Amino acid sequence: MTHNGTSKPPSIKGLFAASFIGTSIEWYDYFIFGTAAALVFPRLFFPDASPEAATLASLSAFAAGFLVRPLGAAVIGHFGDRIGRKSMLVLTLILTGGSTFLIGTLPTYAAIGIGAPLLLVSLRLVQSFGVSGEWGGALLISTENAAPHRRAVYGSFAQFGVPIGVLTSNLAFLAVAGMDDEAFFSYGWRIPFLLSAALVIVGFVVRLRLSETPEFAKAKKERTISKVPFAELLRRHPRNLILGGLAAIAPPAVGYAVTVYMLTYGTQVAGFERNTLLTMILTSTSVWILAIIASAVLSDRYGAKRLYIVGAITAVVWPVPMFALVNTGEIVPALIAFLVAAVVQGIMAGAQGGLFSEMFDLKVRYSGISIAYAAGGTVAGAVTPAFPALYAAFGSSTPVAVFLTVLGAVSLVAVSGIKYTAAAREPVKKVGAPAVAPEV
Repeated sequence: MTHNGTSKPPSIKGLFAASFIGTSIEWYDYFIFGTAAALVFPRLFFPDASPEAATLASLSAFAAGFLVRPLGAAVIGHFGDRIGRKSMLVLTLILTGGSTFLIGTLPTYAAIGIGAPLLLVSLRLVQSFGVSGEWGGALLISTENAAPHRRAVYGSFAQFGVPIGVLTSNLAFLAVAGMDDEAFFSYGWRIPFLLSAALVIVGFVVRLRLSETPEFAKAKKERTISKVPFAELLRRHPRNLILGGLAAIAPPAVGYAVTVYMLTYGTQVAGFERNTLLTMILTSTSVWILAIIASAVLSDRYGAKRLYIVGAITAVVWPVPMFALVNTGEIVPALIAFLVAAVVQGIMAGAQGGLFSEMFDLKVRYSGISIAYAAGGTVAGAVTPAFPALYAAFGSSTPVAVFLTVLGAVSLVAVSGIKYTAAAREPVKKVGAPAVAPEV
């Protein structure tokens, strides 16, 4: 890819840092809320409810953030297609990191009553609005600097942020989870949220050094930017927008089942200690990262759509065995359940960058991939409270597992119907052909 103008082309390390570090920070922010929603918020922000109702209310606060994600994706995607990728990446970092830090300063229900959960939900909405445009920008800053046969690998830079966010958020809580209950629920839980301020400063410095992607810079110079990207998106790519949103449901659905719901289910039903569950989830992230790498490499070789279909099939098959293994109450079977779930997520995540970057034309690409990704995440996240509700209604994990299987089947059918645009048809390298080096 040729870079126009006098600005220095970004290095691979620079692209990786801008995409991976920023995304990791934002998902760290996002997942510490999910962890706290399972371990902390029921007790501190919903203390008047029964344990089951408090957990449901807390997970509902977590799920509330997903309701604004499509709106955030549309707004940030609009300006990303109008102004540029770089400026939106800086904005999303500020919104997400700032709201996360403020959550760590909130008074609890014991201090101000109903105002505490209301403030918690409000900051959750701001956090979600910011993160909704993060992934699209981080993906494009990498893939629009990549050669055609390396888009999935470059797109995986942004995908690493999710498992790293899970890893660092769990490490942060694991570091304070050893405190006695009085210290942990008094101030210990706040530490992971307050650390966000330092992380945001690092990401902010890295992203300010970015230059705009060559494709977008060229379009802006030639004045071919869309005036109303969202309207053009709906007019030209309605099929891929809908199918992309449905295809994006399965990865976060599996992810939230493991990283959020299992923290409650595993302690209250399966009988695991809090630290044991956090350690097992933390361990599974290394497999998650390796699966992303392998899937991205194979996607550039055989096609991102094919790999995503394989991942969606595993999302259909694995939920029932996963819960059966966790229900044993034994560490080794439960660890196997989480490790395989990490592979399931990794296969789809590794292919997703290459898949989504080829679904929409340049004029509406930021809007298209952001809205589709956010829509899938919204469905997956908004149904998180259904997990404890289903268990409470039936007294069994089987309905929860079947529900996850259905979500996986929806994504499988949807991804099978996705078609690439004529201007951005996925180039699949023939097996055995030499690799094309990214021209950066």
